Amino acid sequence: MAADREELPVIAVGYTRVSTREQAEEGVSLTAQRRRIEAYCEAKGWELRGIIEDAGHSGGKLDRPGLQSIIEACRRRTVGVVVVLKLDRLTRSVKDLGFLVEDVFGRCGVEFATIEDNFDTTTANGRLVMNVLASVVQWEREAISERTRIAMAEKRRQGKFVGELPFGYDLAPDGESLLPNADEQQVLRRIRVARTRGQSFQAIADRLNRQGVPTKQGAAWYSTTVHRAAARAAESA
Repeated sequence: MAADREELPVIAVGYTRVSTREQAEEGVSLTAQRRRIEAYCEAKGWELRGIIEDAGHSGGKLDRPGLQSIIEACRRRTVGVVVVLKLDRLTRSVKDLGFLVEDVFGRCGVEFATIEDNFDTTTANGRLVMNVLASVVQWEREAISERTRIAMAEKRRQGKFVGELPFGYDLAPDGESLLPNADEQQVLRRIRVARTRGQSFQAIADRLNRQGVPTKQGAAWYSTTVHRAAARAAESA
């Protein structure tokens, strides 16, 4: 019976991601990532059930549709290993990496492999290398963010609006100030009422999705986007 278990194929699922800026770069394009993952799984003898992609999404947060599908597959125990080309395709945050590896992959018995970084989470060495690489990735991201903050501060000093429009507001004709969006302000009021009644951010997100209420970008709601929308609206009020 043990021999039968050994012959069962390892079920793999691939994950690819590009940000808008990276889509034109062949080295990290979705097509290039897909080819490498397919070849890697074939060489390992793993059964690749599919490759889930996130096109035009930053690696700085977890509320990406494709990544949420990966997390759900892990929790349903329908996948044995998650394969990515590079660690930064999955996440650029040490905190988020820890959540994925410990609370998702580890808790669900799912292995994790990166092709170019050449490690997996089944060994102590692999976990050590992963943490070191993740720290470097986050340092790079924070260095870029620091330079961006300096540039944005200068634009704000000049009275210009910069950054992503907060949910509940639109940009005024002068291109510098914000105007309340009536429909979105109504959604924010519903969020605040739901929170005073003790509802979780996830429960609120689920209800908004069922009712077909879009986010500012026209995407689905997650607990993180509900929290961020409410927080940013409070800052902008």
